[in-house]
Amino acid sequence: MYFSPQRKEANTIMNQIKSALKIALCAIVLAISFTSYAKDVNSQKTAAFPDLHSALVGAEFNNEKITALENRMRQFVSDGDTMGIATLLVHDGKVVSHTQAGVRDMIAGAPIAEDTIYRIYSMTKPITGVAMMKLYEQGNFSLDDPVSKFIPEFKDLEVVKSYEKDGSFEVEALERQPTMRELMSHTAGFAYGLYGGDPANLAFMKQGVLGSADLQVFIDKVATIPLMHQPGKHWFYSAAVDIQGAIIERITGMTLAEYFSSEIFVPLGMPDTAFYVSADKTDRLSDVFAYHPETKKFQRMPFIEQKYNRLGDMSYRKETLRMESGGGGLVSTLADYARFCQMLANGGELGGVRVLNAASIELMRTNVLSDQQNMNIAGTLTEVESDRLGFGLNVGTIRTSAAEKSGISKGSYYWGGAAGTWFWIDPANNLYFIGMIQRFQQGGPVVDFRGVSQALVYDALLK
Repeated sequence: MYFSPQRKEANTIMNQIKSALKIALCAIVLAISFTSYAKDVNSQKTAAFPDLHSALVGAEFNNEKITALENRMRQFVSDGDTMGIATLLVHDGKVVSHTQAGVRDMIAGAPIAEDTIYRIYSMTKPITGVAMMKLYEQGNFSLDDPVSKFIPEFKDLEVVKSYEKDGSFEVEALERQPTMRELMSHTAGFAYGLYGGDPANLAFMKQGVLGSADLQVFIDKVATIPLMHQPGKHWFYSAAVDIQGAIIERITGMTLAEYFSSEIFVPLGMPDTAFYVSADKTDRLSDVFAYHPETKKFQRMPFIEQKYNRLGDMSYRKETLRMESGGGGLVSTLADYARFCQMLANGGELGGVRVLNAASIELMRTNVLSDQQNMNIAGTLTEVESDRLGFGLNVGTIRTSAAEKSGISKGSYYWGGAAGTWFWIDPANNLYFIGMIQRFQQGGPVVDFRGVSQALVYDALLK
């Protein structure tokens, strides 16, 4: 059948948000502060070391090159590429480098601090992946299960067969139901509504799917929208992880926030990771910045003009919280996310608490894409061709060719967030790196934060 909906002009919005997903950031310098210290990330209580380099950097890293890494991270602020930055390099459970520079509050001039809270957006996805893998370990689902087993509203989904420039499109029946493996690898066929001019993504935008009041409303809306393609055919960055959030709620009978807290955040000691910022912590939440689409000036968001604020509430207050988004709804601190990464690096355990089995983490970071399925937009670690990168279950993975070119090891895994946060974990070298910034790429020059940091880390690592 054919549909001819009135197609709204969406190119400007899509371009802005597609650019944001590239995670390249620019800013104006107001202040610079730098603190360098070392911690044992495995311990429940952390202690500072007065002399970072002599304490921890010896046979494994070149001292001068670690200093070059830290200087380059601070230079991002002094060059005006970001308003504030915090980075962390951990090797064998010990902090090798920690850098803080710039401000978290433009008006007050408050500096980036250890307890600064950041909007991590899509770095929520690996956390949802861990929650899903816990349920997988418990036998609550198989990766070959159809998604409709848990979301029966999806049993009658259709697929976009073809569409025209005037907005008309044709649908066809599903050849088979999408599976849980496809849901967790962005190959199920769901749209996102953050970019793309196809009927499925335009319907996501028109219906305000990502701004749904709760996960049930979200599911009800998604059930009315056809898939972009037949399940398993292509990779497309999608709302699949929010669907996983709804599945977690249905399997556990808990809200997503309750499950995350009881099974991940409390056991790992992550007190500042949540779907909202409580009143007593609001002064710790970093400003977020972007270039204004009209004035081209670097400004704090949200903008005065509501039409340019397409990514929802920036304050993360409990009273303004809508659905708990497993795809991009969390805030966190550098320290909290380090504990999450350290758990993964340890094979699922931290401080005597086991969150996952090592086999589950291995499954998460194993590429499931075929040679014909390439990542095509968000989450790339460096500016390399899409066929150099793979995707596992809620995390991006590094294929051999990428490892050979960049220095990062095959089997490493990673992701990032729309406001500039990024991380990667390299099991072969037993290290991970986290970067926190709050800047949307919405105009302005492109800066490859993660590529620069990666090159300097592996240059410093002694082979």
